Amino acid sequence: MAGKSQKNKQANESDVVLKVRLDKWLWAARFCKTRAIARDLVQAGKVQYNEQRTKASRLVEVGAKIKIPSGYDQKIITVESINDKRQSAILAQALYSETSQSIIQREKNAQARELSAFHSPKPDSRPDKKQRREIIKFKHQ
Repeated sequence: MAGKSQKNKQANESDVVLKVRLDKWLWAARFCKTRAIARDLVQAGKVQYNEQRTKASRLVEVGAKIKIPSGYDQKIITVESINDKRQSAILAQALYSETSQSIIQREKNAQARELSAFHSPKPDSRPDKKQRREIIKFKHQ
């Protein structure tokens, strides 16, 4: 009898689907340092769940597409698995996969930022005394 109850117990544990809030999943997947930051991102409308604005209490489902701000860019990810505990970065990366379109767009944006930084209108250094005099002379013409 004891063997049957253990098998039933194991079967019930495998059937249990984790119900995790969006803010908690973002924290567990290491997109945010704290749950409070994750909650604020979602409440500010910066995180989209299946291309819609959502609440922090939204339950995450496998296969959902989430758009998350990442620095100057946005990552579009697909939820692969659900976990409510924060783990190592390697294990956290297994919770999601980034779409190929998102990767290509982020690379394009990075190249554009590099080019714009290369052609910056800012001078490399402050003008020296002679250059300052020429600037003043030019302004008063």
